[in-house]
Amino acid sequence: MNTELFIARRIVSGKEKKNISRPIIKISIIGIALGLVVMILTIAIVTGFKKEIRDRISGFGGHIIVSNYELNTSYESSPINRNQDFLPKLTHTPGIHHLQEYATKAGILKTDEDMEGILLKGVGTNFDWGYLSRFIVEGNPIVYSDSAKSNEVLISSSMAKLLRLHAGDNILVYFIQEPLRVRKFIISGIYESSLEDFDKLVFCDIRHIQKLNGWTDKQIGGFEILIDDFSELEEMSRHISDEVGYMLQPNGSRLMVQSIEEKYSHFFSWLSLFDTNTYVILILMIVVAAFNMVSGLLILILERTNMIGILKALGTENWSIRKVFLYNAAFLIGRGMLWGNLVGLALCFIQSQWGIVHLDPASYYVSAVPIDLKFMHWLGLNIGTLLVTVTILLIPSYIITKISPAKAIRFE
Repeated sequence: MNTELFIARRIVSGKEKKNISRPIIKISIIGIALGLVVMILTIAIVTGFKKEIRDRISGFGGHIIVSNYELNTSYESSPINRNQDFLPKLTHTPGIHHLQEYATKAGILKTDEDMEGILLKGVGTNFDWGYLSRFIVEGNPIVYSDSAKSNEVLISSSMAKLLRLHAGDNILVYFIQEPLRVRKFIISGIYESSLEDFDKLVFCDIRHIQKLNGWTDKQIGGFEILIDDFSELEEMSRHISDEVGYMLQPNGSRLMVQSIEEKYSHFFSWLSLFDTNTYVILILMIVVAAFNMVSGLLILILERTNMIGILKALGTENWSIRKVFLYNAAFLIGRGMLWGNLVGLALCFIQSQWGIVHLDPASYYVSAVPIDLKFMHWLGLNIGTLLVTVTILLIPSYIITKISPAKAIRFE
């Protein structure tokens, strides 16, 4: 029989409680519960926010890009052949979800009253509309066929508001080249990106760009590669680089491999700052919870001074008595963590299902607070909180070794 655990359970059961410790213990439990709620929400919101931004960038630009190696930043990139030797191997590589073709060309979208610079992004029949379809707020995605070239396009909501356009409207796009060219398109749908870098994108049939640039149907701007697990982005980029390398093309140009973390480094540098803020919040919450329990434990020791004296007089070792109070503290911590988990998980579920707390997309890039709580994060948070708080409680429990049995028994 575990004597220390038995005594601790008797104390926690309430049969031995005195009035002096009740409010202090309740405050300690509430402190732990609130701290855990804040930590759960912090992890869920930061993880959700990072995932949402990463997914949006990936949905509009792919995870890894294979294109012509160029030192300039012109939108008029040199074409590459769509029939590359490495394609069959990459298509069957574990971890690669999808591979699609694209091409870009700068232009000017003009209405009767206004005009705006755009970046026409041509995509083919193999383009994955699964993720982008989530952000279409008006109209429908484009449906391309192999037989005929489509004049349908997608534009961003910010551009639609700026130029007062709607789904079904006709637009004219001018291309500054010799000779000057113009194309008429029909707006099939309007998407909401909430990211300024992608608000200039106008999705169209890649065959328009091929014709405007005088390319053949075998020439494209590059490939976008989607992977299954974003955490493997760096490893997959290296693998694809090994397969593609700086492969020489028949015209003497070379291919390059670029991940979205490299192409949109400003976004990911900004997201990495969230990790520091998260660590600071977690440390502060755990420290606050630990000090709450330290004060509660000291009150318990003070209240049980007579019991400590009697146990010592009966020959009980200091460590055994300390274990009684550590078990007692662990029970109380567990109670606070139970309530913290219930409240924290409930708030996460409500927000993820109904998006009650809204944000300004212009400032935060999302319309509602995103939630993404992974099981391992939740489990690590609970185990870490329990271990850290109980470990810190070893220090104040040392005061038990200084208590004299004779004085403790007479203590009132």
